[in-house]
Amino acid sequence: MKKLKQLLGKSFKVVMFIVFTIIWSIFVYLIDGEWLYFFPLIVGDMLFWETISWQFWKKKEKKKKKPKSELKSWFNAILFAVIAATILRTFLIEAYTIPTSSMEKSLLIGDFLFVSKVSYGPRVPNTPISFPLVHHTLPLTKSTPAYLKWIQLDYHRMKGFGQIERNDCVVFNYPTDDLLYPERPVDKKENYIKRCVGLPGDVIEIKNSDLYVNGEPQTQTEKMKNQFRYYVKTDGTLFSQKTLNKYNIYEGQILSRKGDYELILNDNSLEAIKRFTYVRKVEKIVAEKGVKLNSSELIFPEDKFNWNLDNFGPLTIPAKGVTVSIDTQNIETYRRVIEVYEKNTLEIVENNIYINGNLSNSYTFQMDYYWMMGDNRHNSLDSRYWGFVPEDHVVGKALFIWMSWDKNKNGINKIRWNRLFNAVH
Repeated sequence: MKKLKQLLGKSFKVVMFIVFTIIWSIFVYLIDGEWLYFFPLIVGDMLFWETISWQFWKKKEKKKKKPKSELKSWFNAILFAVIAATILRTFLIEAYTIPTSSMEKSLLIGDFLFVSKVSYGPRVPNTPISFPLVHHTLPLTKSTPAYLKWIQLDYHRMKGFGQIERNDCVVFNYPTDDLLYPERPVDKKENYIKRCVGLPGDVIEIKNSDLYVNGEPQTQTEKMKNQFRYYVKTDGTLFSQKTLNKYNIYEGQILSRKGDYELILNDNSLEAIKRFTYVRKVEKIVAEKGVKLNSSELIFPEDKFNWNLDNFGPLTIPAKGVTVSIDTQNIETYRRVIEVYEKNTLEIVENNIYINGNLSNSYTFQMDYYWMMGDNRHNSLDSRYWGFVPEDHVVGKALFIWMSWDKNKNGINKIRWNRLFNAVH
C-alpha cells in the first residue's frame, strides 16, 4: 500500500508538472517573454532531478536513499552535463577559434574566443534534432551529418541585449557555404568571423583601399589594426626572419634576392620598417580601378561592375522593408538575396524579371543585411567576394580571448600571455 501511494504521488507530480509546463508555455507565448520558457526546467530540477541545490542557504536534511549503481551515477552526471552544455552553447555563449589570418592583427591565428549569443539574441536552431556539442558533422567522420532533417524550423531570433553596431567583431554562418554543401541548413553552415563595417541602409565604398561608409572614412579605434600589402625595397640587404618576427610580420614574400619584398603591414610594423637605414622605398600596393591584382578573383556581384578589392562600390546595403527598383543592370546585386536568402523564384525572360511568376520592376527586402570585412584587407575572404550577410546568418558577438596559442613557438612560449582575457574590440 505504501509503495502504491508513493507511485501515485510521483505520477500526480509528473502530471501536474506537464500541465504546468503547457499552461506556462501558453502564458509566455501570450506575453512574448521567450526567455521564460526555460523556467519549467528549473521547476523540474527542483521536483525530480535535484542536480542543483536551489536553496543552498538552507541545510538539507539527509534522506535515506537506495544506493545508486556507479554506472547509473556516471550516466546521470554525463547526461546533465551534456544537456546543460547544449543549452549554454545554443542560447548563451560558445567557444570559437581563429583559423585564418583574415583578422590579423586585431585577432590572431590561434586566438580562442568566447562568443556571446545573447548580445544580438540567440537563434532558435533550424535543426532542433542534432548530435549535441558538434556543428555539422559527426565526430570521427568527414561528411556524416550531425543533424536530422525531419524537422526544419523557420528563422526566429530571441530577444537580446542589443543590435549589431558598426565595427563589431561578429561571428556568422558563411553565406555561400550552400554552393558546396546545399543540404546544410543555415545554422549548420561554417562559422566565420569578420568585422561588421556596414549596417542595413549604409552605403559602402572603397577608394584606393580606404573604406568609406556613408561618404565618411571608416571610424577606427586604437585596437583596430588594418593591414595592407606593401612593396618594400632595400639596398640589397635582406631582412632576417628574426627581424620580421620581432615586428610580427608573418605574411609576405621575397620578390628577388636583391632586397625586393612584398609584405603585409599594419601601421605599427609599417613605421618600424621605415626606420631601417637600409630600406630605400616603402609603397602601398593598390589595385587601380578596373584592374585586379589577382586575375582569379571573382568580385561581388559576379564581376558585373568591374570592381576590385581596393576600388569597390558605391553599394547600398539592403534593409528590411526597403523597396528598390530592379532591372537587368542591377539584378545580379540582389539575385542571391531574392532567390537564396529570401527563398523566391526569379527568372529573366527577354529582359523582363519575374519573381514568383509575377512581372516585377521592384523588390521589398524581408530581412536586414550586413557588410563584413577582415582587418587584413589584402588577405581576407569577405563581403567583397560574396556580398551581403543576412540577419539569419548572424551567430553572435566576439567577447574576449580566453586563450591564445602561437604555433610558431615552442613550449610554454607558445602561449601569448599578453592576450589572455583581452576584450575583443
